[in-house]
Amino acid sequence: MAQRNNKYDRQLRIWGDHGQAALEHASVCLLNCGPTGSEALKNLVLGGIGSFTIVDPSRVEAADLGNNFLVSWENLGQSKARSVCALLQELNESVGAKFVEESPEALLDSNPSFFASFTLVIATQMPEKALIKLDETCRQQRVMLLVARSYGLAGLVRICIQEHDVIESKPDNPVDDLRLHKPWPELKRFVDQFDIDAKDQLEHQHIPFAIILVKVAEEWKAAHGGRLPSGSKERAEFKAAVRARKQSDDEDNYKEALASAYKVWAPPTISSELHSVLDDSAVEIHSTSTDFWILMFMANDADGDLPLDGAIPDMHSYTDYYIRLQKVYQDRAEANVSAVEANVKSILRKIARDSLSISRSTIKQFCKNARNLRVLRYRTLADEFSPLAAFKIQRLLAVEESSNVEIYILLRAVDQFAATYNRYPGIFDRELEQDVLRLKAICINLLNDIGVNGASISEDLISEFCRFGAAEIHCVASVIGGIASQEAIKILTRQFTPLSGTFIYNAIESTSSVLQL
Repeated sequence: MAQRNNKYDRQLRIWGDHGQAALEHASVCLLNCGPTGSEALKNLVLGGIGSFTIVDPSRVEAADLGNNFLVSWENLGQSKARSVCALLQELNESVGAKFVEESPEALLDSNPSFFASFTLVIATQMPEKALIKLDETCRQQRVMLLVARSYGLAGLVRICIQEHDVIESKPDNPVDDLRLHKPWPELKRFVDQFDIDAKDQLEHQHIPFAIILVKVAEEWKAAHGGRLPSGSKERAEFKAAVRARKQSDDEDNYKEALASAYKVWAPPTISSELHSVLDDSAVEIHSTSTDFWILMFMANDADGDLPLDGAIPDMHSYTDYYIRLQKVYQDRAEANVSAVEANVKSILRKIARDSLSISRSTIKQFCKNARNLRVLRYRTLADEFSPLAAFKIQRLLAVEESSNVEIYILLRAVDQFAATYNRYPGIFDRELEQDVLRLKAICINLLNDIGVNGASISEDLISEFCRFGAAEIHCVASVIGGIASQEAIKILTRQFTPLSGTFIYNAIESTSSVLQL
C-alpha cells in the first residue's frame, strides 16, 4: 500500500483514495490504437486503471512511426494492438493488458456482448454509422462510451452515457454554508460563551467573524420581531451595528465580519442544476434504483435544508477559538450524516436491499457535497445526427466568429464521403480538386437532410479537410487523446463535471468549443 501511495501520490491529492480505487477497478476497452487512442490510453495506464483491452486489426506500417510514440522500428509488420499493448504495460506493470486483433466494426456486428464486460469503451477513429450502433449497444449494456477523433488539424471528443451522476463536482468557487441566518442550538450555545464587547482588546480582536455575525443577528432579530434585515436601508443599519462593536480600526476579524455580513440575509441558495436534480429525485425509488438516487431521495431534511458540509473558511482568530468553532460545525455535519444514514437504511429495507449496501463513507461524501451534486444526460448519437438538432446547428452556423460548428459538419461529411467512395477525401493527390467538389456537395446534402436550409460551409475549410487526407497528426492526436483521458477519469471517478456536449478542437485557429446539440 505504501508503494502504491507513493506511485500515485500526486493524483491521490486530487481525487483521493476512493477516486483512485474507482480507477483501479475500471476495465477499459480501446477501439483502434492509432495516435489518438494510444495517447488517451497511455494517460489512463499511467493513472492506474485496473486493466485494458485493445481492439485493432491493423499492422504497424512505416507511416505509424511518424505519429505514434508507442510503436518502433522493431514492430514494423507486427500487430499494432500487440505492439502498443506491450509498450503500455511497461509504463505500469500493475495494469492488466489484453489485445484483440479484430476490426471493431466486425466485432460489433458478430459479438456485441463482448463490450458488456467493460466499465468504459473508448472509440477512436470510427465512422459515424458504426458509432451509432456502438452507442446503442453500450447504452443497452450500461457501459460508458467515450468517442474521440482527430482528423488533420481538427478533432472531437464526445461522451455517450444515458445518465451520469456526479457527487464530487468540485466547483472552482465553493460556497460557504455557515447557517448564520439560522444557527442551530449547539451553535447558539457556543456563541453565547463569547462577549463581543470584551474589554480585553487582544481577545476582542480574535473573536471569529462568524461568532460576531451570529451575535449581532440574534440581537437584530430580537429587536425586529424575529426577522433578518431586508432592503438596502436595513442592511446598511445591520452593518453599522457590526461596525459599532469595533474597538479600533485595525481589527481584522471585524473587517471579515463586515465583508461577510451579506451571508446573514443572503444565505447560499440551491442552484438551478441542483433544483432539477431534486425534482428528479421525487420519482419512486425501487430495488433497481442506483445508490445516487436513493441518497438523493433523502438529500434535504424536514426544514428543506441540505446536509451541512462541516467546513468553515479561514478566519482571523485564536487557534483555540477557531478549532472549537470548527468542531461545532463538524459535529453538526456528522449528525446530518447519521440522520441520512438512518433514513437510507430504512429505504433499503423497504425495497428489499441489504441495509448496509450503501456505506457510511459513501453517505458522508454525499452529504459533504450535497450542494454541488450534478446529473448529466446525453442524447444518443442517433438523435444528435437527426433533424432534431437542425435549429441549434443553424443558429451556430450564423455565428461568424467561429468555424468550429463547420468542423463538426465536415467531420460528419468526410464519413459520408468514405461510405460513398470507399476512401476519405484527399487520399490521392490527383483526385484532390475533384474531392473538394464532391465533399462540398455532400456538405450541402447533409445540411439539407437535417433541415438546415440556406447555410453553407466555407470552401477554404472544405479544401483544408481534403488536404488533410484523413491524417492523424501527432500534435493534434495528443491534445484530443489528453482531453479524452481527462474526461475518462472524470466519469470513472465520478468527480469533477465532464463535458456536457460535443467538444470540437480547431487547431487551425487554436480554438475549441463545446457544442450543445
